[in-house]
Formats: sequence, structure tokens, C-alpha cells
Amino acid sequence: MSGNQGMNIATTETATSPSRSLGNYLAGDVPDENKWADCVHCGLCLEACPTYLETGHEHQSPRGRVHLIKSVADGKIELNESFMDPVFTCLDCRACETACPANVQVGGLIEEARGQIRRAMPLKGWRGAVSRFFLNGVFPNPDRLTKLGGLLKFLRKSGLLALARKTGLIKVLPSHLEEMERVTPEIGVPVRKKFPEVIPVRGERKKRVGLLTGCVMDVVFSNVNEATVRVLTQNGYEVHVPRDQTCCGALHVHAGDRESGRKLARKNIEAFNDAEHVLVNAAGCGCAMKEYPELFREDPESREKAEAFAEKVTDVSKFLYDHGFEPPKGRIDARVTYHDACHLAHGQGVREEPRSLLREIPGLELVDMPHADRCCGSAGIYNLTHPEMAGAILEQKMTYVPEEVELISMGNPGCMLQMAVGVLRHGRSAKVVHTMELLDRSYQIEDQTGTDREV
Repeated sequence: MSGNQGMNIATTETATSPSRSLGNYLAGDVPDENKWADCVHCGLCLEACPTYLETGHEHQSPRGRVHLIKSVADGKIELNESFMDPVFTCLDCRACETACPANVQVGGLIEEARGQIRRAMPLKGWRGAVSRFFLNGVFPNPDRLTKLGGLLKFLRKSGLLALARKTGLIKVLPSHLEEMERVTPEIGVPVRKKFPEVIPVRGERKKRVGLLTGCVMDVVFSNVNEATVRVLTQNGYEVHVPRDQTCCGALHVHAGDRESGRKLARKNIEAFNDAEHVLVNAAGCGCAMKEYPELFREDPESREKAEAFAEKVTDVSKFLYDHGFEPPKGRIDARVTYHDACHLAHGQGVREEPRSLLREIPGLELVDMPHADRCCGSAGIYNLTHPEMAGAILEQKMTYVPEEVELISMGNPGCMLQMAVGVLRHGRSAKVVHTMELLDRSYQIEDQTGTDREV
């Protein structure tokens, strides 16, 4: 197996309907030919594709990948490693979909093709074991994830990590993993453990909303979840945090394990059944949940439920923009630039809303970032499975970050870690923050002092 397979998980289970086949694809859950039918190979997607810009290779471009996926359906090529490489090297960033005049759904095709590859060529040996451990054993299990977070917290507080750095032992880790450990925030208490299931508003109640706390988000970025809860309750939105919610399944679908993705989707659809709005502060999770219907293309009853659920899913910044929020009065004297997470800008079409929230914060100067919607290289766990390509894309991204800013704001945890690595590598002093953190900080300054204060 080639190294690009990384931690993609194996699955031998078929889709809901195992009867339909297409060319050299396995029967069931085959790539949707309607998605490639409108592609005329015009090439307008090329300049939007990070991997094509990095390699210059046609098979690492969106139209090249679409052609390969169609060629398997036509029986011209096999489900093999040559096909697997370009499909899994794709970041699934959806920038090509924004650029495409025919609205070809490249992201959906890539994920469907990955499902076929993992059924035909399941990961084996240590790669398969690691994949199953994390994607099936850890991410859907919040208690296990919390324990892993607690282990990292212990290693830091005990001084063992500091000793490993001092003695050079930490160098046994690949450099990109060492960097990610260094930028990972202090582990806090998950929102699902710290707050009640229903969190009351401050003042008059406007609406009740459901909040996806996420898997990694609620352990590594529990502070962002806390900030999100405070911002929502500050603005009259009662927050419901269902205890039976689970991982959104995005990482599983990206890795080709569509059956696990379906199982997790069903759990979340049921968990948020009574919610009028399901709010998400992680772009990748929100995009995956809005695309749950794609997982049930061959199961009409489940697809109908997934479609109803997807209509309720909204990024928290868009929800506040659409439904109203109280402009904060606490002053933050700083210059900030905004990075568009791919699955927020390209996947959900949310661009102006978070910027509008930032502009409402007194003293905060929003500095435009050129190519703000170019991928940073995070792409779920892509920076773990494809560190060299992810690193090259990050290097390009960092050239767009304005030198004069003190803050880099965004709406996705994976991007936050990746951009923090970029800041570390370049010796920059800018702090990477979530948009909700800045809004929350302004509210807190207002509450605590009633006077202006610099961050």
C-alpha cells in the first residue's frame, strides 16, 4: 500500500442497496453519474485546485479526477492503486465547485469513489488497526476521546513533554506531529460535561437551538464550544446539547468508510429530532451534516429524514447573522484577518456572515486576506495522512496572511491547528482564534468592566 492511504479506514460493508453496479465499480453505492454528466473539461477548475497548482499534473486536477472516476464506470480502468492515489490526494476542499460554471459536484464524486476504493482495497496491518482504533474506537466515543485529552494534559502538566523536548526524545516523532502537539491548546472540560443538557438564556428567551459539540472540538477546543454557548445565551438563544449526539461522521466519509458515516448520521438525526435549528461551529462538521442525504441515495426513507435534518443545520455565524444578535460593546483594539474554511465558504456558501460579526466588534480592524478561501492544507486529517502536500499548501497559504495582523480568525478547528502550525513555522506572533471567541471576548469585556480594554 502506498503512503497516501494514511489513516483511511477500511470497511467491507456494502451500501444500503447492494444491487446496482456500474462498470468496474462494486455493486452498491456507486459514484453518481449525474454528477459528472455536466463536466465538459473546460479547465476553469484548474487554478482553484491546490494539488494541481502544486504538482501541475492533470490527474491531480478536478477535471482529471472526474475523468478517472468516469473511466472506472466505463470499464476502462480498474479499482487499483493508480486510481486510488489521485482520489485520496484530493483535499476535498470544494474550491473547484465554486469555480465550476456547470456546478459539477466533484466533492461528492470523490467521497463516493473513496467508498468504492476502501471496499475493494481495505486497509490491512498496522494502518488498518490504527484507522479502526481512531475512527471507530475513539472519535465516536466521547469518553475515550476525553481520556486521550486527559493523557495529553497529564503529560504536559507533569513536565514529561518538556523533558522530552529538552532531551531531544520528542524528535522520534515526525516533525509535523511534533509541531501539532506544540500548537494544540490546553485541554479543558468538555461542554457536554461542564454544562447541563439545556442551557438557559440570559434575559428573554427568543428560540431554543441544538448545538453539535463535536468529537475533537469538545476536547481540544472546548473553549470554543464554551464561547459559542455564551454568545448564544447572551443573545437569547436557549442551547440544547443532546447527550446522545455523536461524531458527525465527516472523517469517516472522507476516509471512505461510508457505512460508519451512515450509522453516525442516523444517530445525530435522531438526537436532534426535536430541534428547530442545529447549530455548528466547525465548518467540516456542518458541511458533512448538510450532506447527509448523499449518504442515503439508495434508501428513500432514510434520505427523506436526512433531507429534513440537513435543512436545520446552520453554521453559528450564519444563524446569528440571519436571526439577529446584540452588537457587542466591549472594545478589542487589534487588527484581525479572516480565513475562509473550505467547507464553510465552498461547501456551505458562508462568507460574509462571519466577517459581518467581526466588523461589529468595537476597535477591531478587519484586514482583508488575499485568496482568503484558498485551502490551508488541513482538510480533516489530510495534514496527518499527506504531510508533505499539506505542508506545501500551508506554505503558500501563509504568504497570503497580512504581516501586520495580531489575530487570524476562522470557523473550523482543523484550520485553527493547521494555521497555528504555519504561524509557528514562520515565527509569526499572530494568534489564531475562532470567530466566536472574539465575539464572546467583546461581550465579556463589556460585562466585566463596562469600559474599553485592549486584548
